[in-house]
Amino acid sequence: MTTLTAEVISIGDEMTSGARLDTNSPWLCQRLGELGVMPRFQTMVGDSLDDNVEVFRNAISRADIVIATGGLGPTADDLTRDALAIVAGRPLVLHPESLAHIEALFASRARPMPPRNRVQAMLPEGALDIFNPKGTAPGIDVTIPTEGETASGTAKSGGRSSRVFALPGVPAEMKEMFYATVAPRIEAELNARGGGRRVIRQAVVKCFGVGESDMEAMLGNMIARDRVPRVGITVSAATISLRITAEGDDESRCQELIESTRREIVERAGDYVFGEGEEFELHHAVAAILQSRAERLATIETGHGSVLAGWLSGVAPRHVYAGGEIIARPVGGEQELRDRLVRSDADWLLSVGDYPDLGGDGDGTGKVRIALCGRGAGRYWEATQTIGGHPSIVHPRIGKTGLAFARAKLLGLAGDK
Repeated sequence: MTTLTAEVISIGDEMTSGARLDTNSPWLCQRLGELGVMPRFQTMVGDSLDDNVEVFRNAISRADIVIATGGLGPTADDLTRDALAIVAGRPLVLHPESLAHIEALFASRARPMPPRNRVQAMLPEGALDIFNPKGTAPGIDVTIPTEGETASGTAKSGGRSSRVFALPGVPAEMKEMFYATVAPRIEAELNARGGGRRVIRQAVVKCFGVGESDMEAMLGNMIARDRVPRVGITVSAATISLRITAEGDDESRCQELIESTRREIVERAGDYVFGEGEEFELHHAVAAILQSRAERLATIETGHGSVLAGWLSGVAPRHVYAGGEIIARPVGGEQELRDRLVRSDADWLLSVGDYPDLGGDGDGTGKVRIALCGRGAGRYWEATQTIGGHPSIVHPRIGKTGLAFARAKLLGLAGDK
């Protein structure tokens, strides 16, 4: 089977200026991977015709599938269709069905259609439209000639083509059009080119409590670029994500590769592994333990910040979190925590503090005291750790250190209630 490659292009001055965050490209890369297409490039370009032409030419020279979002509106700075016509070497022609749909949309909204919107029904000659049920910007599906093809896009012997899908930048419209039209056409393209669809699957293993370099040393040759399946390391707010990417002829083979790699990661990283999943975090891990024990946790945070209350208030099931206090002064020792626990509607009380003031010249490094108190004798633990780093991650790192401490103690009870 053939693995097709892809490039995703985000178009608009609002993207290149940083005025708007590009959320379309990551979403599309994930969907392409699910289809068995390997995204190799992401490109961002502003509203310049010459720049758009250059970007599309580069993309078709190196990718089998190109998906662009943005630049399909009716205004003078919407240049995607013009750029594609130039790159394909074909004129723009009116697509009557698209024009009829645009006119019907305006009529349904009791608004006259501005003459300029007619341009949205112009497609490169020979291109297919991508129906947009909710908006006035139809998408464009065009196969653009590459070296070894005729000007009409028909491949000569030994030639290859690059298929370009242009979609609106509005996320809701883009996603609906992708699912309804683009994904089925890509699947047909996979069948036509390679006799079937190669499966690509990913899994994410989450770790906390060790630095990125130390984790890399633990994993050793597991992160080699030629390893099958691949393992990549990323870090966000002190959480390490180990992304496993497996390719195979079918779903079961991918899952076998992922599972064997997951087991090897756990063997090497041990207790630093706390779960898996794109959005899974330490507060989800602690909530799962509490649910299994039919217990509840309350929190106290002191100093110049708080993160636990925000994280835990959104966990499921909601009843495992009994609420939190945010106070200015440091909490005393075991007796004060026990007194507070007695007054709470919880089985456990986690205290984390002090969060440092990040408004000064320092980096926020300092000593943090963590304590976990449970109902019953012998259920009190505390620790002091020096925590620092870039100011943007100090507070999340402190909160996660507290959660990791609580998780370790709760797991150590091994079902004892």
